[in-house]
Amino acid sequence: MGYISIQINKAKGSADTGASDHIERKTIPKNADPTRTHLNRELVKFPDGVSDRTEAISHRIRTAGIKRKITPDQVRAIRIVLSGTHEDMMKIQDEGRLDEWCDDNLQWLHRTFGKENTVSAVLHMDEHTPHIHATVVPIVTGERRKAKKKQTEGKRSYRKKANIVRLCADDVLTREKLVAYHDSYARVMEKYGLQRGVRGSEARHTTTAQYYRDLIRQTGELEANVQQLQTEQQQAEQQLDEVRQEVKSEKLEAAKTEAKAAFVAKVGSILGGGKLKEFEHRNEDLQKRIQELEEEAIQREEQHAKQIQEMKNAYEQQHRKLSEFTDFVKRYFPYVENLIPTIKFLRDTLNFSDGLIKKLCMFKDVTIKGELYSREFNQHFRADKTICSLKEDKEGNFNLNIDGVSHVSWFRRKKDEFMQALGVPTRKHDKGIRL
Repeated sequence: MGYISIQINKAKGSADTGASDHIERKTIPKNADPTRTHLNRELVKFPDGVSDRTEAISHRIRTAGIKRKITPDQVRAIRIVLSGTHEDMMKIQDEGRLDEWCDDNLQWLHRTFGKENTVSAVLHMDEHTPHIHATVVPIVTGERRKAKKKQTEGKRSYRKKANIVRLCADDVLTREKLVAYHDSYARVMEKYGLQRGVRGSEARHTTTAQYYRDLIRQTGELEANVQQLQTEQQQAEQQLDEVRQEVKSEKLEAAKTEAKAAFVAKVGSILGGGKLKEFEHRNEDLQKRIQELEEEAIQREEQHAKQIQEMKNAYEQQHRKLSEFTDFVKRYFPYVENLIPTIKFLRDTLNFSDGLIKKLCMFKDVTIKGELYSREFNQHFRADKTICSLKEDKEGNFNLNIDGVSHVSWFRRKKDEFMQALGVPTRKHDKGIRL
């Protein structure tokens, strides 16, 4: 039996355009197959005048009857990804039950979060495993949890309306409710052979930067395990060949003895039977030894075959684990491939510490004091309270910015200042050169 996959995340700010572009395929991720994008479909019908997910979020908030002002950093929407183990999802698709699965997911969303709050649900068929991106606006009715707590503790000094309409993700995403969501979703998915993961798992969320480092480490370990399995398989096959050669040699010796015995039999008929009996005894001993070697060879062949099959199964399991792990990262972290070369540049060329790289990968500004090396000029330049950050360009690549400009421009400016201090006139640099 496979497992359900349900992921819930908050989306802050006035718009969730980045996620909308991905979900509605305004931008095509690298792990998507463009020839299958036409199979994706929106499962929720938008209200009149609403054309996409971003407008649907705004429309729900605008028409919900909320009286209180919504702050800029307030959570407007909750992103939910619904899927299951790859093999089980492909079985659902092959059996023609994908539409039924989508309907059950949509009904669960409506019962759990409210039909009007479920403003979008998009089925993606152009990635490795079919899955649904659902969008829920956290509209709730009733008192705030903190107000109820104060009333219970006897601290409330005034009375509020109990049926007030509010936008509050915290009320929707309490620890108890998250557990209940997983339980109820698992019950709905039971008929598809999907079950809930282990309750009370010790797993904890990690930072994005730590996740990347763990991914690189685990990928390296898996590749090393695969190489070890291949080496052990080659050694086992070599040992099996040696056993076969040994049996072949013993059979050849036996054949020689039999031929010699036949010759002696003819001679014995002329000279007497004493010499003949000596060779017959020797032939019997050799035949017995050959039988023992053949039985031993059969046992060793069976043992080696079993070992090879076990190593083959382990290899396939490791390979499948690596493929699923890589597919997971490409699906939910499509920008990881573009971020890794930048991490190597920070570590190998600029000699940044893991702590600094971790902060930069969390897209935080860091202050540098010391010297920075330029590969273009083969020279170190002084950095005093210099602010560094990672910025994503239009092509999805991540570049290092220093003091608000690209690291290329910063190094060239430092070079010009160095030459001017020496009294050497500077010249304009050609555009397009990158470190």
